[in-house]
Amino acid sequence: MSKNIVHVVGTGTIGEPLIGMLTHFKEQLGIDEVTFNKRTPLKTDRSKVVDLLRRGARLATGKDQMSGFEKMDCKADFETEEAIMRASVVIDCTPSGAGLANKEQYYTKAAQEGGKGYIAQGSEFGFGKMYARGINDDTLQAGEDKFIHVVSCNTHNLAALINMFAIEHGNAPENMVSADFVCMRRANDVSQDDGYIASPEAGKHKDENFGTHHARDAYHLYKTKGWEFTNLFSSAIKVPTQYMHMVRFHLKVQQETSVEKLIAEIKKDDRQAITYKKSANQVFSFGRDHGFFGRILNQTVIPHEALTVIGGKDIYGFCFTPQDGNSLLSSMAAATWLLDPSGYEERIQCVKPYFFPEV
Repeated sequence: MSKNIVHVVGTGTIGEPLIGMLTHFKEQLGIDEVTFNKRTPLKTDRSKVVDLLRRGARLATGKDQMSGFEKMDCKADFETEEAIMRASVVIDCTPSGAGLANKEQYYTKAAQEGGKGYIAQGSEFGFGKMYARGINDDTLQAGEDKFIHVVSCNTHNLAALINMFAIEHGNAPENMVSADFVCMRRANDVSQDDGYIASPEAGKHKDENFGTHHARDAYHLYKTKGWEFTNLFSSAIKVPTQYMHMVRFHLKVQQETSVEKLIAEIKKDDRQAITYKKSANQVFSFGRDHGFFGRILNQTVIPHEALTVIGGKDIYGFCFTPQDGNSLLSSMAAATWLLDPSGYEERIQCVKPYFFPEV
């Protein structure tokens, strides 16, 4: 019997915790082996690599970098392409654009030679079928969807808000009239030195129909279900914080609703959370103290005291985007689905204890 091997490319803000989570839950997820690729042997990253190896993951790197890792006492077991070709599922967590390049260089060939599936993150538009856990699982087709694009953490948030408040958990798409979002993005992750800014910085509206990629990707995510929400728009502003993204939203719906009904919708879905906290540092701190690998795996965290409904049909509010936790959850779910389409729903429940009804 062939092994179920999951290979993660990259050890950054998503790759590193994802490797740790996959190794921790590999038995429950039906994974026999976890491997990961790190390109450069940096002394500042040595402790990270050592701990991932201690957890049971196996290292791959370029042939020309193997000696560098050996000098750091981090022996690589596989060369980059070898690790990709032997893997059942590959999850690409490299910086923007690299996933598409890797698909062209490696993944298409690997798929033709028997690989079960390939997953990319965030900004890799066009990589494959867009996916967010709990939004469009029913559109995944076994044997057909070998390339899956896990949407960005903010797009997860937008999609979850639409799902809860505008289409009543996937049952009434006609209720959705329009949605407008302002994504207030952290400058960089706490793990990163570069990219911090001194003051708020306005983002460009690069998409003539949707503003930023967040609404555009939410449109394409729901299009997989046969629904075309053309009245979506998003803006982005980067703010000088390393804690969390926030989103300010305005959803317009057909059927009258109320704050009480909206809170009930949040409570129905265990992948969503409410909070009495109003600052990102307090929500972030809760994740650090209580989340798995410091992450809140819920798709969104809503300060419900900030929810407002005007005239029964205009919904306004704020929410926090969990620190990449929603992307991690969808990546784990997509990998498990590729390995076991019929049993993944039961397998992925192993992370359910790390969803919080309240933060």
